[in-house]
Amino acid sequence: MDQLDPFLDAVADDIGVFSVRLLPERALRAYQLPVARAVAGSVERRQGMEFAAVFSRQSGKDEMLAQLCAYLLWRHHRRGGSIVVGLPALRPQGLISRDRLVERLDTPLTRGLLHVRDGTIVQLGRASVRFLSAAPSANSRGNTANLLLVANEAQDIDSDTWDAVFAPMAASSNATTLYMGTVWSSHTLLARQLRLLSETERANGVQRVFRVPWREVERELPVYGDYVRRQMALLGEAHPFIRTEYELEELDGGGSLFPPERREPLRGVFQPLARPSLSDPPDAVYAFTIDVAGEEEDGIEGEVARRANPRRDSTALSVIRVAASGTSGQPAYELVARYAWTGTRQTVLHDRIVNLARLWGVRHVVIDATGVGAGLASFLRATLGERIVTPFVFSSSSKSQLAWDLLGLIDAGRVSVCTPSAASDLEQARLDTLFWRQMATCRYSVLPGPGKLLRWGVEDATLHDDLLISFALVAVLDRRDWRSRNARGT
Repeated sequence: MDQLDPFLDAVADDIGVFSVRLLPERALRAYQLPVARAVAGSVERRQGMEFAAVFSRQSGKDEMLAQLCAYLLWRHHRRGGSIVVGLPALRPQGLISRDRLVERLDTPLTRGLLHVRDGTIVQLGRASVRFLSAAPSANSRGNTANLLLVANEAQDIDSDTWDAVFAPMAASSNATTLYMGTVWSSHTLLARQLRLLSETERANGVQRVFRVPWREVERELPVYGDYVRRQMALLGEAHPFIRTEYELEELDGGGSLFPPERREPLRGVFQPLARPSLSDPPDAVYAFTIDVAGEEEDGIEGEVARRANPRRDSTALSVIRVAASGTSGQPAYELVARYAWTGTRQTVLHDRIVNLARLWGVRHVVIDATGVGAGLASFLRATLGERIVTPFVFSSSSKSQLAWDLLGLIDAGRVSVCTPSAASDLEQARLDTLFWRQMATCRYSVLPGPGKLLRWGVEDATLHDDLLISFALVAVLDRRDWRSRNARGT
């Protein structure tokens, strides 16, 4: 090991020097160094401090961790020491982290010292890093971290699992602890530690929380800023992905999914239509999005059914005018009419929808095929054609993705809703009022876990979500290729 002495003497005192000397093409940037130096300093002084680091998406959080671990292994390869990195899952997250660390240490000077054991342990001399799954079902107890304990992607690690299984790993040696990840909701392990460490920071003046939003990254990487701005143009600056993963804002877990600033831009300047308009753009086509409700066994329907049960769900149909070439170069969607049927039998619904499809000349229909909707969806596919009708089955994951996609459309300004006037049809005006009430009372929470599942719905005992769900299915329309199929001569 004597051949390592000159190198170690040159780099042992600072991870920044270590990074430049060992990995000049990947040397840590100015925004990565403060947290790396703070953590390394606490480890070397045996201070047992806790830190939290939140980086803008794809800006080098995991690279900083890999080089920090590599540096500590270099420092302790003779006398020994252990690092534990807990992740939501070993495959693929843990193995990707392991391979990144191995690559950073794979140099001519270290090949006789570097080993990978049991698939999850990277060892340099007598020092090691062990990658462990923090899933509640994993068997990770009994390990010890006497140098550093890391919770990576801590927003996806269950707090109870961490407290019971991982936190004790640092206790016997007073090891330093580092929490890293994406902010997301206020109910995660990462959010909890950010709050606690911010309070500690205010109390003693020692920085414990490190936040690197996208604008700080842009100062060193202008192309990164260009990429984020393109994402903002595509999704909208208020989109949850932009707010959390680039602006590093915490989502309010009980907040409104459609606050006023998101609802108002939806209001279009066009009136409801009763049939296709002669003034439609040449490339405009029509589509239906349908939320399906049950039917009344006693045969009552319409206003009588609504008076008997104001909370009664209705089958709601939204007529969507699709402009295949919107101002952004992507399709734009205009809700131009609504229909709702309460307590209507599905055989009757089938006939009414088919007649409306002929009136509007629809090119596509998206229909809720969950539960009772499966039968109606099947009948419509048989009548209108499988290429026309797309069934959509609601589950926790599909409903979550539907919301994320809808928010992207809204925040990008690609969807709008007709605005009835005093002279409009009374039924259209009634449905419009009901729709906006449903939107205003829709709330959401982001569930913990790697899936970022969004749980959302109308929270008003006097309302259902039928018109809102029908509208939300416009996001499924956006998964189609609306480009013209007309052949063109040369």
